[in-house]
Amino acid sequence: MFCCLLRPNNAYTLFIIIVTLILSNNVAKSYRAVAVIHGILTGSDSMETITNRIKEMHPGTQIYNTQRYAGWSSLEPMWRQVEEIGNDILSIGAAFPEGINLLGYSQGGLLARAILQRFPDHNVKNFISLSSPQAGQYGTRFLHLIFPDLMCETAYELFYSKIGQHTSVGNYWNDPHHQELYYKYSKFLPLVNNEKNKTVSKYGLIKLDKMVLIGGPDDGVITPWQSSQFGYFDKNETIVEMHNRDEYKNDLIGLKTMDKQKKLIFHTVPGIPHFEWHKNISIVDQFILPYLN
Repeated sequence: MFCCLLRPNNAYTLFIIIVTLILSNNVAKSYRAVAVIHGILTGSDSMETITNRIKEMHPGTQIYNTQRYAGWSSLEPMWRQVEEIGNDILSIGAAFPEGINLLGYSQGGLLARAILQRFPDHNVKNFISLSSPQAGQYGTRFLHLIFPDLMCETAYELFYSKIGQHTSVGNYWNDPHHQELYYKYSKFLPLVNNEKNKTVSKYGLIKLDKMVLIGGPDDGVITPWQSSQFGYFDKNETIVEMHNRDEYKNDLIGLKTMDKQKKLIFHTVPGIPHFEWHKNISIVDQFILPYLN
């Protein structure tokens, strides 16, 4: 019986099948290139834990870790950074017509989101926002290195001025108690959110395959932490989560459309302080690598 089954042609076919299966399991999977944008007052070196882990777990991945606007220069106005880094992203994308992935940490995540809207012809597939003030910031803990005497209650006096709007932080400072001044003076966040003037395209987000929003209650810097997932304070400092905000309900930047298409992914992770998100291997493995296809 066995002799009949293993006639020369059958034996050769079986051999080819076995070799093909072995080779297919050993060929490295091809992953899309990844562009990475660091946070405020840091630089590309701060993102090396993430980039090194990606290289280790996804061998052969091309990674572009921006060196622009490191250190104090990260305080330059947001639109200036969006233009320069955004053109870099477009150049990277042009080199990989099959598409790239984009990751931004802290301020870098808000920059990345603005880039996607400012340059809707991008070819980014998945965007990962890692503890970023997507709905704004109303907390001064991380600012005391720059402004040691700054208080939340009076910070608007600085940030809602011509001088204050020359800083990146001033551009996304969102004081829930002084919304009239926010809309009047802020030159960045209300424009990026299409809350006035319909400045940028929402299609730069809608065209994504996935937008992954990572944050958590023990962040300690992004205030409120729900800003990392488009939630924010009302005038009483009560949290209004994304689905109940006008930005979502009126689909100003495409969040509602993306949500219906199941393109929005939320990961809320307790126990992670702000300055550990990009240094925690477990965060990279569980919440970043699965989206870097």
